[in-house]
Amino acid sequence: MRELLQTISPVDGRVYVERPMADGSAIDAALTAALRAKTEWSATPLETRVALLNQAVDAFVGKGTAIAEEIAWQMGRPIVHAPGEIRGFEERARYMLSIAGSALAPIDPGPKPGFVRRIKRVPLGVVAVIAPWNYPYLTAVNAIIPALACGNTVILKHSHQTPLCAERFAEAFAATGLPPGVFQFLHLSHADTFRLMSDARLASVCFTGSVSGGQAVVTATAGSFATSGLELGGKDPAYVRADAQLEHAIESLTDGAFFNAGQSCCGIKRIYVAAPLYERFVDGVVELAHQYRMGSPLDPQTTLGPMVRTAAADHVRSQVESAVARGARQLIDDRRFPLSIPGTPYLAPQVLIDVDHSHAIMREETFGPAVGIMKVSSDEEAIRLMNDSEFGLTAAVYSTDLEQAEAIGDCLQTGTVFMNRCDYLDPALAWTGVKNSGRGCTLSRVGFEHLTRPKSYHLRTQL
Repeated sequence: MRELLQTISPVDGRVYVERPMADGSAIDAALTAALRAKTEWSATPLETRVALLNQAVDAFVGKGTAIAEEIAWQMGRPIVHAPGEIRGFEERARYMLSIAGSALAPIDPGPKPGFVRRIKRVPLGVVAVIAPWNYPYLTAVNAIIPALACGNTVILKHSHQTPLCAERFAEAFAATGLPPGVFQFLHLSHADTFRLMSDARLASVCFTGSVSGGQAVVTATAGSFATSGLELGGKDPAYVRADAQLEHAIESLTDGAFFNAGQSCCGIKRIYVAAPLYERFVDGVVELAHQYRMGSPLDPQTTLGPMVRTAAADHVRSQVESAVARGARQLIDDRRFPLSIPGTPYLAPQVLIDVDHSHAIMREETFGPAVGIMKVSSDEEAIRLMNDSEFGLTAAVYSTDLEQAEAIGDCLQTGTVFMNRCDYLDPALAWTGVKNSGRGCTLSRVGFEHLTRPKSYHLRTQL
């Protein structure tokens, strides 16, 4: 009997989705179909590929209401926020499709008498996309749409928490008449996911997930030399300089810490505040945190839903308790959020002060609604603390001095530097990380380089 995938909804603990897992024969069939399809698909004119993919985006957006409700049931995001994922999906997909022609155009190295020289960007082949549950469409679209635009074929393995997202992708592509084998999805166990990634017929893996998951990707692909793009963990810091616009910083960073119940790889987890602003900043964050409304994500009044599962919420609780045991102070009283009960996935937002880098909550990834705030006396101290991490995905600087903010950014070990904003992906900019936050790149013109390989043409015309 085939293994069964079960999605337990964090809303009420019931089984929301059941699906049979694919087995070894299904993996083999999918790879065979993808290989068969890639020759014709890569030979299809780019303009035709882009047009078909734009039609698929149309079909997807047209199902937005149903998709938003499914997100709430599968992973707990408040339905009032779910439409933002649909808009973000469309923004990223449309942008990448709009620049595909110029980004994939041959490179002309310049004239050389008697020769024609160019570098073409050709598809890698079969690409596996391994997508997570926390932003189930935003993370997946970063790779799927550009990979297909490049002429690759794609096999998607989505999280067990969000299997309907894979099926929604397939539905949208089927509505446009995408040729068979160009896009497929598989519901797989961890062992069979490793088996898929290890197969020599696979050209590349685009993975979003944990550091340990990224290490498994590297192990799986080592034998075949498949390329891999890894978007892994984050412990993203923010620095509020003494010249920051205080009210804006409070509003922006509170949202950056607690949106999506803090379940974002690029959410704000550490905040360093210049001493003159520290007390007012902390008071402002606490005041805003108290205004969150916790409840069922299906209730349009809810602004803070459950975390994805009880174990995840309990892990954040343990990080907070450990910090408090070591001298930190928590400023949010859980009793103001009656649903926030140990043994449930509902977790109140938490603000911690009197923390330092000996506390795990300031070092280890916190995938939940808890943030530590420290006072700093200088830019130099802030830079040192922001860099004191094994992660490097994004970092935010709040300041009214563009020149100084960019100079600070130059000193930060991170993939993206923000000024006066956080927790956002601009599709025109490269999305990448350093250290344990991963390698490779999605989005922007640069993202296409990781989904193609260069092929050089050196053509002698004079003999």
